[in-house]
Amino acid sequence: MSRYRPPAPKSSPYITPEGAARLRAELDRLWREERPEVVRALADAAAEGDRSENAEYIYRKKQLGGIDRRIRFLRRRLSVLKVVDRTPAGTEQVFFGAWVTVEDETGAEARFRIVGPDEFDQAPEYISMDAPLARALLKRSPGDEVTLELAAGRKTWLLLEVTYEAPD
Repeated sequence: MSRYRPPAPKSSPYITPEGAARLRAELDRLWREERPEVVRALADAAAEGDRSENAEYIYRKKQLGGIDRRIRFLRRRLSVLKVVDRTPAGTEQVFFGAWVTVEDETGAEARFRIVGPDEFDQAPEYISMDAPLARALLKRSPGDEVTLELAAGRKTWLLLEVTYEAPD
């Protein structure tokens, strides 16, 4: 049995200004606050003696490695991201950054914002533009229906509203 895993599909390089600011703030916090603190704790643990049996030293090395991996990822990702800071010309259609309201077959309504894959976890009402529902909604107008094949069966949504202003 092989340990090979195919590479993950490339995610879209778009991000909102708020999402980009959050990623930059995380990078700054990791570099200026967390990393120096862990390096100091690692140096203190290393000064205690035998490193091979020093649990604090081993823990801090792993912690530092995790912080350094995240810093490298953020630097690489921020260099390729494209900040979308303007609304599209056709605001009656769904594009990146749109707040959409949909209704499913049972009449339940849902409101969410279509954002980049690097920021969909910032708020519960955000979904990634790479998600199947978001892809199905792109370039649609209010009144259009979208249908997706899901594991549980086919599901249909009616697009009720598209706006580019944040809800109150």
